[in-house]
Amino acid sequence: MTSCTPSPSSPSPSSPSAGSSSSLSSPPSSVPGLRGVPAFPPVRVRRGAQRLRLRRAMRRRRRSLAAGLAMTAAALAAMGQGLPGGSAAAGPPTASASAAASGDPAPRPVRMVAAPVRIADAATVRLLRPGDRVDVIAAANSPTGEAGEPRVVATGARVARVPQSRETSPDGGALVVLSVPRSTATALAGAGASSRLAVTLC
Repeated sequence: MTSCTPSPSSPSPSSPSAGSSSSLSSPPSSVPGLRGVPAFPPVRVRRGAQRLRLRRAMRRRRRSLAAGLAMTAAALAAMGQGLPGGSAAAGPPTASASAAASGDPAPRPVRMVAAPVRIADAATVRLLRPGDRVDVIAAANSPTGEAGEPRVVATGARVARVPQSRETSPDGGALVVLSVPRSTATALAGAGASSRLAVTLC
């Protein structure tokens, strides 16, 4: 009777080694095959990002420029405050500066006084208003009744007040108060005593 016992050298069809070797040699059916890379358009950088970076750079540059201009203006203002009169521009020397440079005392400010002046033409006085600038002209009366050569007594005198008087002067004149230096007020008083005075608007 023949024995069916398998020999150790011959593997059995149902042995695990045979099954594992067959599974490793054949690729699984679920793995896809190799394919080519599909064609796609080139990648381009968006222009919006470049514009944003450019705007930021321009803003930083403008801020730096503005800060520099502000510092320059402050320096110029500080230099101007150190000059006479607070002006940085060099101009012609004034009378006080010239007097100080030469060692002479500075001239005193001119003191203004109110001088009442009677003008021959009352209608002209009614046209005047406080704050107007006028020139006062005197014409001397000659013994023959003819007016002499006119002369200017005051130039650019400011009208301080125009009194409203209801009284009529014998010579038909009218009174006006002028703001002038003291020396000019003296000259007006002397001219009014011997001459007929007239005014012209500046």
